[in-house]
Amino acid sequence: QVQLVESGGGLVQAGGSLRLSCAASGRTFRSYAVGWFRQAPGKEREFVAAISWSGGNTYYADSVKGRFTISRDNAKNTVYLQMNSLKPEDTAVYYCAATSGLIATIGASYDYWGQGTQVTVSS
Repeated sequence: QVQLVESGGGLVQAGGSLRLSCAASGRTFRSYAVGWFRQAPGKEREFVAAISWSGGNTYYADSVKGRFTISRDNAKNTVYLQMNSLKPEDTAVYYCAATSGLIATIGASYDYWGQGTQVTVSS
């Protein structure tokens, strides 16, 4: 069983930065791939970024490539999402998710989800 807790969300002006954290419980977390997803009001959940268990492989949605960076510190059981050059369209609730399977961009591939953290980008 893995429990995930996101933090680091908030209100930021366009062009600003935030770093989200996804803290996990469980000794086996380092063997899990982790993804970040987001859901804006009235929209479907969408993939943002993912990282393999080792950190050696990463995937990004086209909309965030070059602006967001996913990383992990397995010693701290934490995955990060550094978000730079934020835009109003990045406003959403951001969720982290973990899977014991391969790194994936589809939400259905993930077994565990956090409660989410709100990111609001003002214009």
